[in-house]
Amino acid sequence: MPTIVVYPLAALAEIAGCFAIWAWWRGTSFLLLLPRMASLVLFGWLLAQVDVGFAGRAYAANGGVYIAASLLWMWSVEGQRPDLWDFAGTGLCLAGAGMILAAPRAG
Repeated sequence: MPTIVVYPLAALAEIAGCFAIWAWWRGTSFLLLLPRMASLVLFGWLLAQVDVGFAGRAYAANGGVYIAASLLWMWSVEGQRPDLWDFAGTGLCLAGAGMILAAPRAG
C-alpha cells in the first residue's frame, strides 16, 4: 500500500479510536468504545506497512499527518473551523513529515 494512502488512513483510525475514549470519558456509552478500539489496532497495523528502516521515522512522520487530520476532525466532526495559525502550523508539520520520509540517507 502506498505511503501516501497509509498515513491518512492511519491518522483516521487513530483519531477515531482516541476520540471514542475521549467521548466515553465525557459520558457516551461504553458500547461505542468497543468497536472503536479496533481502530487503534488498525492504526498500529497500518503504520507497520510504511516502508522505512526504523519505526521511529514512521511514527515521527505520522505526527505531521496526525496534526492535519486532527484539525480536519475538529472542523468536520466538532464544527470548529481551524484558524490561520492552525493552517500555518499544519503546513510546517507536513513539510517536516515529508522531509523525514524523503530525506536521502546513507546505506
